[in-house]
Amino acid sequence: MIEQSSHYFARGNTALGAHFLYQSAFSGLNTIFVLNGPPGTGKSTVIRSLADSLLKRGQHVQHFHSPLRSEELDGIIATELKVGIVEGQVCEGISESHAGDIIYIDFVEALDNSRISSEQQATIEELRGKLADAYTDAYDTFLSALRIHDEWEKYYIERMDFTKADDIMQQLIHDLFAEHTNDTPTTGRHLFFGAATPKGPFDFIQSLTAQLDRRIFIKGRPGSGKSTLLKKLASTAEKKGIDVQVYHCGFDPNSLDMLIFPKLSTAIFDSTAPHEYFPDRDGDEILDMYTLTIPPGTDEAYATELSAIQARYSAKMKEATSHLALAEAIDSQLKAIYTAATNFSIVEKFRLELQNVME
Repeated sequence: MIEQSSHYFARGNTALGAHFLYQSAFSGLNTIFVLNGPPGTGKSTVIRSLADSLLKRGQHVQHFHSPLRSEELDGIIATELKVGIVEGQVCEGISESHAGDIIYIDFVEALDNSRISSEQQATIEELRGKLADAYTDAYDTFLSALRIHDEWEKYYIERMDFTKADDIMQQLIHDLFAEHTNDTPTTGRHLFFGAATPKGPFDFIQSLTAQLDRRIFIKGRPGSGKSTLLKKLASTAEKKGIDVQVYHCGFDPNSLDMLIFPKLSTAIFDSTAPHEYFPDRDGDEILDMYTLTIPPGTDEAYATELSAIQARYSAKMKEATSHLALAEAIDSQLKAIYTAATNFSIVEKFRLELQNVME
């Protein structure tokens, strides 16, 4: 049975700031509708309603979730129709590269500014400043956590058998691609399977891999070559013309956490905290980079140092999450002001217009 929906993130709250992958995620579409307007004016509600309508009609829908509230949607793609709908504040990069039509819908039209008092306007400006500060604090703290993570990785990088790691890589390349090469290079599609949210890390690994025949769970320690392995596999797949979905790390977007090869019905992913899973069905296997490439006893030899680093890292990650929780609370206050001033009959008109386009 083929799943009727797919779930991803295409923006993240990362150690490198707000990071957007919509340019890649929405490439190849015929039409993209960009919904502009302040928070609370019904954009996410309309996107959710359209997704539900498409699903009821048997259409496949790709859902792009908000990293601030994972239950809310930043955008969707109606796969068969090749139509995307996205929140205007998160679709950085789309307009520069999209070859199809981009249609902007301004939800500001639904906003009755007479319902916003001068005092509320002052509150809005204050809240916007506090929201920007909360995000800055979150990103700065994530960056501090990344620097600590670099310390953690160093213990394993310095002891890694790179020859063995390269052998593993070459064996995987042969195993996965030997019978599936064509002459036309491909370009991978870049996404996030998870995100740092105000409630902590959240991911869609299980749903994204549920229909695949083969899943390779990479185990290991920080710095044991997991992301490097995935980058090499992704690059090789593109050169060999094999379709690949490239999933970036929601904490450090320069790192990779998963690859899916749809036509090979195969996924290979970093299965360590905070997205640690274990084989539970036929076709699942473990690739343990620690036991294969790091000298035995490394964990034990540096147990004290590694424990201290891990504690500092965990504390910074919790602190960063608390800043995201503050950002969500501030954003909720902003949304409440705008929602109270929104004429939802106009929002409904926009929804019906979009629904008609998708029928």
